[in-house]
Amino acid sequence: MKFEELNINKKLIDKTREQGFEELTLIQEKCLPEIIDGKDVVGQAETGSGKTLAFCLPILDRIIPGEGLQTVVLTPTRELCVQVTDVFKDFGKILGIKTTSVYGGVGIELQIKKIRTSEIVVGTPGRMLDHLRRETIDFRNVRFLVLDETDKMLDMGFIDDVEKIIHHVPKKRQTLMFSATIMRSIHRLMNRHLRNPVVIKTKSQVDKSKLHQTYYDIYKQNEKFSLLVHLLKNDTSGLAIVFCATRRESDIVARNLRHHGINASAIHGGMSQNKRSQSLDSLKNQRTDVLAATDVAARGLDIKNVSHIYNYDVPKTSIEYIHRIGRTARAGENGAAITLLTAPDHDNFRRVQSNDELNIERAEMPDFEKVAFYRKTKRRRKSYPRRPNQKNRK
Repeated sequence: MKFEELNINKKLIDKTREQGFEELTLIQEKCLPEIIDGKDVVGQAETGSGKTLAFCLPILDRIIPGEGLQTVVLTPTRELCVQVTDVFKDFGKILGIKTTSVYGGVGIELQIKKIRTSEIVVGTPGRMLDHLRRETIDFRNVRFLVLDETDKMLDMGFIDDVEKIIHHVPKKRQTLMFSATIMRSIHRLMNRHLRNPVVIKTKSQVDKSKLHQTYYDIYKQNEKFSLLVHLLKNDTSGLAIVFCATRRESDIVARNLRHHGINASAIHGGMSQNKRSQSLDSLKNQRTDVLAATDVAARGLDIKNVSHIYNYDVPKTSIEYIHRIGRTARAGENGAAITLLTAPDHDNFRRVQSNDELNIERAEMPDFEKVAFYRKTKRRRKSYPRRPNQKNRK
């Protein structure tokens, strides 16, 4: 199915063509007609499936410029918030529709000013609730509510915030939910807040012809980082994302990679928004070659030209594994997903391998140089002014 066949504003159709989109993705083909018909929709889709356009286009088609806030979109992370905002801005400007993003870690005053003139607001739950408490956002005319990456919002403990926000939105609305998994908590949310929703599931697509999945079984724990350095320097052609289990590990890995001459930066939830944006922009603009990231910070991000995904720490489930590897082998390009295993990773890896859809081959261990890995930085000794000699004190 082509975008030209959709019953939406021709300017939006022309914009999709200008952006190089012709054929609808599977989630778009199934969701768009239902959303255009005004139905509540729950879509199960992976990162990179085109779900943002699936809800962006029909909403923009029905927004009335100058009539105040009409759409609220909730996202779990600041980065995804900005990414979704950019799509709405890009397609909305041809129709005179304004979109603003609201998230924590930055000043609130400019957000308050922009909300007053926007038809669409995309935000994280915490900051959106902050605006509601301050009465700096008015939901009275909201007709569309979108919950993006709903499962991740619930995993991050935002369920109470999401519930409070939903109760501020008029009941006469169209509600759209998108999630990688439709688990029990998602069903409870559906039953409480959606009207006869159409549930659309698309099987997660791992293109085995484009994505080469391998793992290395490393005997010694202290050799994992050395192998990572070897692979990044010798077998990695494009941009790479190295997934770590914790914020601290992301920082430590990025710092050690830089020590060994690899242009790396970290991204995680403990960083300021400014630093997170800098890390992401550096990778997108290819000023950085490697991004050491946690799952939460990287969820939903659409970064082009990523050729390699490294699982430095193995995810706990096959769903998270699929989310990670979905950031490479996109738009018809080839990609590689490499998992580095030591003894503590085996339990998680067995859970990942239980998914029959995945085909992860064991790779032969190459000869590689053992390099230093520092967990602690050398602290500079603080200098204090000398205390005056007691006998000289007056």
